Amino acid sequence: MNPQAEKLWRNLRKVIVGKDSTLVKVITCFFAGGHLLIEDVPGVGKTMLARSLSRSLELDFSRIQFTPDLLPSDVTGVSVFHPNLQNFEFHRGPVFTNILLADELNRASPRTQSSLLECMEEHQVTSDGHTYPMSEPFFVIATQNPIELDGTYPLPEAQLDRFLMRVSIGYPAPEEEMKILKGQINHHPIEDLTKVLEGDELRKIRQEVRNLHVSDEVHRYIIDLVNATRKTRDLRLGVSPRGGLALLRASQARSYIAGLDFTSPDSVKEVAISVLAHRLILDPHREHAGLTAKEVILKILEEIPVPTLPNESEPKQDPV
Repeated sequence: MNPQAEKLWRNLRKVIVGKDSTLVKVITCFFAGGHLLIEDVPGVGKTMLARSLSRSLELDFSRIQFTPDLLPSDVTGVSVFHPNLQNFEFHRGPVFTNILLADELNRASPRTQSSLLECMEEHQVTSDGHTYPMSEPFFVIATQNPIELDGTYPLPEAQLDRFLMRVSIGYPAPEEEMKILKGQINHHPIEDLTKVLEGDELRKIRQEVRNLHVSDEVHRYIIDLVNATRKTRDLRLGVSPRGGLALLRASQARSYIAGLDFTSPDSVKEVAISVLAHRLILDPHREHAGLTAKEVILKILEEIPVPTLPNESEPKQDPV
């Protein structure tokens, strides 16, 4: 594993117990410069994960609890008129941070949900004809509860497409839950977290991820996977070109974390479900029959041949 990625991974493991592969996906999404959607039940550590990441990097952290009465201005900010000065002053909202936890995003109205679109894609906020740049890095971790759907507004496809990856944390195993209980008797382990990466290091990492070599074989493999989603009868809507680019970026980041100096087809396979499944719309008949987007991606991964790369170095040992 890449030494810097391993430092961050080991630091997060002090708080998030027994979810090593999920932590790697979170770091992959962060290093790739994307945004993360976590679909899971309450109480499994979604907020702790976001706070742990911000503490490990010493970045600003904000949390917004999305509710039906939340307004777009509560998210992005509002212009306030000052009578003495006879002008408007923009008061920045909680999105002006480095790591934003958008908790239960699907509980807000579509109008409020859409206020995040410009922030996530262009890293800026436009208000009253003025554009305000976001902080860098800017990383959104949005959550939604897949069980409780009353009073929620499902995220539209355009919003889902803005998230580079979707993951689930899940319940811990009994022995892992024992460690959680014992580890929090006196205080929470997040209080002991220290910074492990500097801002300059993070910027360098993201640039190195972007520059990681991608062979023509891997480019073709990604295109074949994306095109297969557009041709299968199981789906009403396949992956867009933005989804193909997201798969490329996530694959580069995963290979970088593994310590490789090239983008591996195995990295493409490893991140494919987290990157592609939430971008698909199932055929209604197939969905009623119990088919899931994850199963469609797994089927496509089995059908599309994995390319062999000539003259590439062997992978370094990856603990996950």
